[in-house]
Amino acid sequence: MSIFKKIKFPTAHTILFIISAVVCLLTWIIPAGQYDRLSYNGDSDTFVIQSGGENQSLKATQKTLDELTIQIPVEKFKEGAISKPISIPNTYQQTDGQPQGVVEFVQAPLKGIMQSADIILLVLIIGGLISIVNATKAFEAGIAWLAEKLKGREFILIIMVTTLIALGGTTFGLEEETIAFYPILIPIFLATRYDAITCVASIYIGSSIGTLASTVNPFSTIIASDAAGINWTEGLTSRLVMLGLGLILCVTYITRYAQRIKKNPERSLIYDQKEEIEKMFMGPIKSTTTKLNGKLKLVLLVFASCFLVMVYGVSQLGWWFMEMTSVFLAGALIIALISRINEKEFVTEFMSGAKDLLSVAFIIGIARGITVLMEDGQISDSLLFYASELTSGMHKGFFINVTFLLYNGLAFFIPSSSGMAVLTMPIMSPLADNVGIGREIMVNAYQFGVGLFKFISPTGILLASLALVNVGYNKWLKFIMPLVVILAVLAMIMLTTGVYF
Repeated sequence: MSIFKKIKFPTAHTILFIISAVVCLLTWIIPAGQYDRLSYNGDSDTFVIQSGGENQSLKATQKTLDELTIQIPVEKFKEGAISKPISIPNTYQQTDGQPQGVVEFVQAPLKGIMQSADIILLVLIIGGLISIVNATKAFEAGIAWLAEKLKGREFILIIMVTTLIALGGTTFGLEEETIAFYPILIPIFLATRYDAITCVASIYIGSSIGTLASTVNPFSTIIASDAAGINWTEGLTSRLVMLGLGLILCVTYITRYAQRIKKNPERSLIYDQKEEIEKMFMGPIKSTTTKLNGKLKLVLLVFASCFLVMVYGVSQLGWWFMEMTSVFLAGALIIALISRINEKEFVTEFMSGAKDLLSVAFIIGIARGITVLMEDGQISDSLLFYASELTSGMHKGFFINVTFLLYNGLAFFIPSSSGMAVLTMPIMSPLADNVGIGREIMVNAYQFGVGLFKFISPTGILLASLALVNVGYNKWLKFIMPLVVILAVLAMIMLTTGVYF
């Protein structure tokens, strides 16, 4: 028994390398294969079909789509609603095997880091900004003030954070951007005598339940509906109900855990790390005598404004990582001017903050490297083909629930929600026609399945989030699995109800 106690759960980096090795092995076992892809060329107003390395151009008309059995209005392509290449039904064919070996295994994380440079840069710049704000002691004063204001009503913090982030998730797919919130909110949660898991849960579960029940999210709901050939408003009522019920379940689940460990800190799943985490995030705050004066309020206002501008830019102006990163860099410079931080101190503090998040940046790159291995090994399309073959001809009630479970599995191999939509919807949505259910229910099965897996996905942003607070993946699984089971049952009830009523 003592031997097992000495065995420690591996770090997030090691977990990802193990998964990479497994994926490499799968590329030797699962036959390589691909569907033909169709994309729209606006310059020549033609469809381009990619088939085995050769390209063929066809007129961009509805007749062309009908002949290819793609039941999507041609306007969706010409308006830019579908900008990524989509899979063409009934075109799957096995290709020459592309097994990934030792060289590919070693290069995969490096390629992943290169492909994730935009989000990695965002993380490093946020780390620098956090360090600059810490140097002003604005966090110390602000957190001490907030902890005093919330005394006796700390649960409001859980409700507020989880709900607001869920709203971001359901409307514009707030997910990777949440990495910015952890360094700010963890000290606040710790100051209210909750543990770090409570903070991670409020942020990450909020984002996950929001994306699971996306309502107007252009990166999942709208692109999946377009790829299925239906209007995104179809099935909206079911998603709204799922969002409401799911959010209530999630907030209740987090709050019950938080209140339990507040009464008895030893019941925390990370109680053995309590001192370590508090020292990391709360060391200077416990003994602070810094008052929240006008200058520090202005620093916090600029800091908070960075996130408000980011949310507005992403949701309304079509911003992506370059614009978001620029906002945080500008925020750091403005705060330095307000606080009269000299040039040498600014560089030292900024680099120190970026260094603190370097481990997280590497996790993001290594996770992306797993996707690189699957793409280069050409097994993603094969898995989709076998999934579609498995569900074909099933009874509709059984079909939709098996599809939901299959999407959970596919989400491991295809972590991108938009990539999953354009790859699978043209293939899977016609199967809904065959069993006599609406395509909007297929879109919901895709969203619920992909969204549910995000709660535990090691190939997404989860491990990077956990690394920020030094929480092990095993501790997270122990915390989250009962909620995952509850949400899975709720999702299956919603899908089954949609089939029959």
